[in-house]
Amino acid sequence: MNLRQIEVFRAVMLAGSVSGAAQLLHVSQPAVSRLLSYTEQRLGFVLFQRLRGRLHPTPEAHKLFAEVEVIYQNIKRLQGLANDMANQQGGVLRIVCSPSLAYALMPLAIASFATRHPDVQVLVEGMLSDPLIDAVLTQRADIAVAMVPLQHPRIQIHKLFRNRIAAALPHGHRLLGRKRLRIADLARERVIGYSADTPLAHAIGRLYDGAQVAPRWVAEVKQTHVACAMVQQGLGIALVDEQAQLAGAWPGLELREISPTIDLQVRIGYSRHEPLSTVAQAFVDDLQALRHPLLVPAN
Repeated sequence: MNLRQIEVFRAVMLAGSVSGAAQLLHVSQPAVSRLLSYTEQRLGFVLFQRLRGRLHPTPEAHKLFAEVEVIYQNIKRLQGLANDMANQQGGVLRIVCSPSLAYALMPLAIASFATRHPDVQVLVEGMLSDPLIDAVLTQRADIAVAMVPLQHPRIQIHKLFRNRIAAALPHGHRLLGRKRLRIADLARERVIGYSADTPLAHAIGRLYDGAQVAPRWVAEVKQTHVACAMVQQGLGIALVDEQAQLAGAWPGLELREISPTIDLQVRIGYSRHEPLSTVAQAFVDDLQALRHPLLVPAN
């Protein structure tokens, strides 16, 4: 049965007559009768018994109708999804990102995107470098937003924003009197560090090595928002990416520039060989258009 045959059969089952089916489909009664007869010939069994001028579905027709209804409803959902995508309405956008960005940049970007695309469901997951790349390559994610290079020949990358390392200090800290800090200034400070598999750990390690200073690690975490929460509790200070303050969740903390610093630029990546969906492209455009004092375009 092709789709037209399914449509006619379903209409006859719902209307209970050829004339009723013709009205539902806005076609002539002879056209419905001809297609119904042809369908029965192709199937090799009778769908309707004609008794006293009325159609009565056979047991085979009832069994077939149950399956046909499932197919028909799936087709309707497919048509609705395609229409929503064409009009940038509805649909699902799958984003993977660096954990720090999931807490800071992404809520800001998604809130902005949602004002123009309220029917789009956005799925966000924070993950480290290798899983980020794998999610894009296997099409489990439409786009990746990361503080890591995402280097792979099958991934197209665009630099978005500068994201330098800064020191997060609690209220009243003795170093707040300075506008800019050096790693040497932190020699006596208790510092919250990061797991070796995070981009911040590698960057901060290079800073300490360059200054020939041994850090005093008091804790090790994987995410900057955990480090900031520990700073709030007085455990020590933390070196974070400057966009950690985008979320506005740390009113008791202040950032100070580190000199020299390392720029963990925010990048966006997507499949080089698969075109972006209309919804994904709209999000990329919105992300690039974001305006905030901490969002400085990358060089």
